[in-house]
Amino acid sequence: MTVSRTAPQLDYPIPAKALESFLDRLEYRFTDSTLLGRALTHRSWCAEHSGFSSNERLEFLGDAVLGLVVTADIYARIPDASEGHLSRVRASVVCSPALAEMAAELGVGPVLLLGKGEAATGGRERQSILADAMEAIIGAVYLDGGMAEAESLVGRLVAPRLDADGAQDFKSRLHELVAQTHQGRLAYRMTEQGPEHDKTFEAEVLLDGEPIGTGFGRSKKTAEQEAAQQAWLRLRPHNGQTDPLGERTDG
Repeated sequence: MTVSRTAPQLDYPIPAKALESFLDRLEYRFTDSTLLGRALTHRSWCAEHSGFSSNERLEFLGDAVLGLVVTADIYARIPDASEGHLSRVRASVVCSPALAEMAAELGVGPVLLLGKGEAATGGRERQSILADAMEAIIGAVYLDGGMAEAESLVGRLVAPRLDADGAQDFKSRLHELVAQTHQGRLAYRMTEQGPEHDKTFEAEVLLDGEPIGTGFGRSKKTAEQEAAQQAWLRLRPHNGQTDPLGERTDG
């Protein structure tokens, strides 16, 4: 992708096929493609290529836009909820694991511009990098298309993570619980069996590489939700505290 500026002219070498796939999933086309290029540029790329700006400023802006849109949405969605409950619901969908998951669904990893070191060490799948890029993309959409387009994008990303009453699904609940208590990294591992027309999916949720829940279903979403529910029930505090593998620590 080549984009023009007053000076200098910058060439963002993002693979065209991956970029097109990403834009299709994003459901937005940029008028100013420089904003798109900047949103996908990690600081490690800038350290190796002069003249480029990283996505950090857009990340800062996108964080604020995301917070405002989500806050207004859940405020209207759950009219009788307390401030504390609203804060917990918001945290579940703006936390780093949830943002990284959104970025993965959009195919952000393959279109990121990373330095050689970051790329070689798995930066395209790293939660913090994906989450930051997701916020930067939201910021770029806001600058390019205004608040209406930003609200539309955030709505498409967040709505599936909330049910009709504003309650969290189990993946969101698990993300919130881990973010607030364990501070570990969640990941999902998916396997499938059966012919194309009759597949069964098995999902395993991992916390810092340790399996904490397993689920099965006819769809990936169903299997992940079942795995997340099992993990959430295992990790949530009861009368005492839990350790990262769900064992009681109060004797």
